[in-house]
Order: sequence, then structure tokens, then C-alpha cells
Amino acid sequence: MAVDRSFTRVKAMLIAPNAAGTAHAVSLNVPTAENPGGYHRLIGGSVELGETHRAAVEREVREELGASIRDLTFLAPVENIFRIDGEPGHEIVFVYTGRLDPEPAESGATMTEIDGTVLPVVWRPIDDRNESLPLYPAAVAALVRGLIGATPRT
Repeated sequence: MAVDRSFTRVKAMLIAPNAAGTAHAVSLNVPTAENPGGYHRLIGGSVELGETHRAAVEREVREELGASIRDLTFLAPVENIFRIDGEPGHEIVFVYTGRLDPEPAESGATMTEIDGTVLPVVWRPIDDRNESLPLYPAAVAALVRGLIGATPRT
């Protein structure tokens, strides 16, 4: 299903660290013209009409991963202006952090998007200096780096 990118979309997404605080769960997305090796994206999605961004991130995680979020904390809004396969896009993303319950497996985990697309879920290092795939929205990189050294929750 094609996405209408003719307007600015409102999203809510989650930085979901593992129990050790060394990695966070992201979707692994297929190659695009801009990212021929694919890319990582935070878990989450669109805020629906009449829905708060907090309710949206909780719903998206439940729908896509069958999980709930513990210790959900709002971090910041970020603006994401991008191109995907040559098409422009623009999002305002409300970014949260919290722990997934249950936590995805170390390997073989997947999520299912609303259109039925199944994407791998992988653990991206919090310290991602050696990671070859980009993370989107790109503006969350500083928020993720802010988790380095944060005390892991049990």
C-alpha cells in the first residue's frame, strides 16, 4: 500500500533499550534508493485522529510486536524531513523511551506492520559508531547516545 506523503505526518516512536542498556530494538527495513543496504527505524508509527501520541506509541507497540511498554517516558519531539525512493517525506515524531515486555529475542524477532509487511526486529548498539546502517529518524541519534551510561532498569 502506497503512503501518501503529500502532508506532514505525526508519529510516536520508542527507543527501547534492552535490560543491559547496551542496545535498543529497531526494525530492519528494506533497501531504498537512498539506503541501498537498508536502514534501521525506531518502533512506532502514526498518531491517529483523536489519539494522544502516548496512546499511539503504546498501540503501535502492541499491534506490531504484541508487547507492552514498561517505564514509558517522553523524551522530546523531533522533526524528520527525508526522502524515500526519491519521494519527499516530512514527520513530526514524539520520541519516548521504555522497556518492551516481553523483550524481543536476540535473533529471529519480527514485527508486523498494519499492511501485513513483516520486518525483522534487531538490537542496535546504543554506542553505534561502528554500525553501518543509518537510524531513522536521524534526529534521534543524540537521544539514543544520551542513554549511554544510563542505569539499566530491572
